[in-house]
Amino acid sequence: MDFSFIRKEYQDNGFYIIRNAIDSSLAKQIVKHVKWLKNKYPNTRPESFHHHMLINDPFIHHLLENEKILDIVEAIIGPNIALFGAHYIAKKPIDGMPVGWHQDGSYWPLEPMKVVSVWLAGTHSKKNNGCMQLIPGTHKKRLYKPSEMQKMDPNKYVLDLAIDPKKLDESKAVDIELNPGDISIHNPFIIHGSNSNKSKKWRIGLTLRYIPTSTFVNRKNWECVFLRGKVEKNIKNIYVKRPIFDHERHMAFDAIESFR
Repeated sequence: MDFSFIRKEYQDNGFYIIRNAIDSSLAKQIVKHVKWLKNKYPNTRPESFHHHMLINDPFIHHLLENEKILDIVEAIIGPNIALFGAHYIAKKPIDGMPVGWHQDGSYWPLEPMKVVSVWLAGTHSKKNNGCMQLIPGTHKKRLYKPSEMQKMDPNKYVLDLAIDPKKLDESKAVDIELNPGDISIHNPFIIHGSNSNKSKKWRIGLTLRYIPTSTFVNRKNWECVFLRGKVEKNIKNIYVKRPIFDHERHMAFDAIESFR
């Protein structure tokens, strides 16, 4: 894998797609995990399986320990790596909710704003089922403040704030179409969103947000996962312990023996 090429494309365009980053069997387990979470949290929409539901889940830690993905992340942010956030944005068939135009960095309490997002496809993510859309090059512009954004109905949209489309050139947007096991990486400044899923098939993606351990998460009691390299001792982030598998609380998966 040409990491220097990936880094240049990411720097120039604000995103990059890597095909077959994980094998198909692991992608199938991602789908299984979402449906398991749906049963565990029946009153939560699957677009909103957030960090606090995932941070101590052995299956998520199994994904986080994937060396191929960590190598890609290291090419972007350096060798000392932690996870700051995890979020399934899983759109059900027929009524999967859209995500308005936004920049991730507008929401995140990171000092400095050095972070890369990895969007991991569990299912096909295509134009007809609400794949992510990006506007290339917008990562070179400033961050919109929440006060500059529109309020959105949280019963109709995944996020409650969005950039007014009238301020953007939507004709430059590209569809990030992925197959199971593909990933896309994107910059916290790039403007992106997605349409609703009106198809008859699930669109399941997992967003993993990686920071260098020199970045401080300025949010009280926020839990991170240390993954590679060394911890910056003067940066007071909270790191969780590697979880132990419990069959009553966790989904069974192929690598559970390493979590016993």
